[in-house]
Amino acid sequence: MKPALAETCPPGIETAPVAETDVVWIDAETPTTTAEPTMLSIREMSETFAVTPRALRFYESKGLLHPTRDQGARIYGPTDQRQLALILKRRRLGFTIAEICQMVDGGPGHASRPTLKLTRQKCLDQISMFSRQISDALQVVAELQQLYRSLSRG
Repeated sequence: MKPALAETCPPGIETAPVAETDVVWIDAETPTTTAEPTMLSIREMSETFAVTPRALRFYESKGLLHPTRDQGARIYGPTDQRQLALILKRRRLGFTIAEICQMVDGGPGHASRPTLKLTRQKCLDQISMFSRQISDALQVVAELQQLYRSLSRG
């Protein structure tokens, strides 16, 4: 059973009721800084974004990327580059691939605007999860420091 929101929320985080229509839009920046639209091969895309070609094919299989084909080779345009930046941002925020697929704004094909759509409740859930992980990690650090001190005395 999921604990009540007030119990899992870190201090200082508002716990007002959340409506399904509450959303936040977060734009992602691509690593490319050129003013001209750049078309990238799968190798160039994987190097630019520090992901494997296999990951790019996986995101494509899930309908998150839509490269064009040139004689069978995948070609990623600016829209796919922005979309990949959003996918990677979502992953950093702790969302699963299934959740990312549900967040994509727009219908089949490309999203109308490459943005990250989050419900307030989902944000609170992620904050709570990461807060628990931080707390657990701090406990481990404290235990290791105590073990180190006791080993240093001997």
